Amino acid sequence: MILEATPPSTLESEFNPKISAEVRFDEAAARLGLDEGMQKVLRSPSREIIVHIPVSLDDGRLEVFTGYRVQHSIARGPAKGGIRYAPDVTLDEVRALAAWMTWKCAVTNLPFGGGKGGVICDPTLLSPSEIERITRRYTAELFDFIGPEKDVPAPDMNTNEQTMAWIMDTYSMHARHTQTAVVTGKPINLGGSKGRPEATGRGCMIVTEQALRRLGLERSSTRVVIQGFGNVGGMAAKLMSRAGFKIVCIVEWDCAIYNAGGLDIPALMKHRNETGSIAGFSGGEMIDKTEAMFLETDVLLPAAKENVITSDNAHRLRTKILCEGANGPTTHVADSILAEKGIFVIPDILANAGGVTVSYFEWVQDRQGYFWNEQMVNDRLEEIMINSFQDVVAYAEKHSVNNRTAAYMLALDRVAYAIKLRGIYA
Repeated sequence: MILEATPPSTLESEFNPKISAEVRFDEAAARLGLDEGMQKVLRSPSREIIVHIPVSLDDGRLEVFTGYRVQHSIARGPAKGGIRYAPDVTLDEVRALAAWMTWKCAVTNLPFGGGKGGVICDPTLLSPSEIERITRRYTAELFDFIGPEKDVPAPDMNTNEQTMAWIMDTYSMHARHTQTAVVTGKPINLGGSKGRPEATGRGCMIVTEQALRRLGLERSSTRVVIQGFGNVGGMAAKLMSRAGFKIVCIVEWDCAIYNAGGLDIPALMKHRNETGSIAGFSGGEMIDKTEAMFLETDVLLPAAKENVITSDNAHRLRTKILCEGANGPTTHVADSILAEKGIFVIPDILANAGGVTVSYFEWVQDRQGYFWNEQMVNDRLEEIMINSFQDVVAYAEKHSVNNRTAAYMLALDRVAYAIKLRGIYA
């Protein structure tokens, strides 16, 4: 067979997350045999909202910021998804992320659709009071479109529990009563859930354990390389180390720290908190951050950014399991390479779904007015993550596809089924 060179346009599109999502959607839809009309419905957002936010800055100037909220699907329940603040937010990006949330919620069988929001701004150039004013005006503009039964936002890039508290308060002032269930990721004292900060990392650990069982590997002898040491990677490292995994390497933006015998994760976290970097940690050796991704290991857990595994480097991976803690760490072109290498992939829309799962628990607790202890949160998270893992793997075996395609097929199937049951209102 003669392999033709990939045209430049294809190479450029490899790194576009929207195109990656569309390619995977197309493959899953084709394998499911979805008719053209249903594909159009599943592709199309339910609603796209653009707002222009006038804000008085601290120096007295008046500035106008642009905000977005895309509700991709509400077929299975309220839209669910984060709000990000960044100078490079685009409507296309928000559309793609909203669709991903639809599939993520469907894979884990949560009663949510997908949504996403963003405001074009640079938080590093704004004071806390300016960010608060942006947040409150953005919330006021969206008041008619969000709510516990409509659309439930959450934190994302450059937003946090304080941002969610401002949104909750602003919404409540307009509604004339306190409504904690309008957002998730709130402070505990305002209706947040225990276990939320660890949820995404814990979910990664749970599905990794399930993969180990399928491959006949023991936790105590399992070597793990984690890219990223923030909320997802750091929590995954902490929990997996405590559970008995051997974390041999942490890869960060400036360097990588390696110890074949296993890193002391609490000590590394202490060092990072004191110095601002993992560099110089005495419990391991510094190695090249790029080469660290290609160490021989049992589990590779990218938990930092998108497009780190590509057609240029996928063939160099030496891992048995790839657990995608980040959104979109693998390009669609690299999927076939990983399949040829026999790497067991736990796709992002399953692997990092622990966060949205505990966000669902927070929403449920707020609506009940009854809050669970952390053990209950963790037990129910484990149940959902294990069931979701088993659903995806069973779907992969039934349809003779890889895990990523199976996850997309399962998600599309569930959303399409809900739409067919509801019918098309006209």
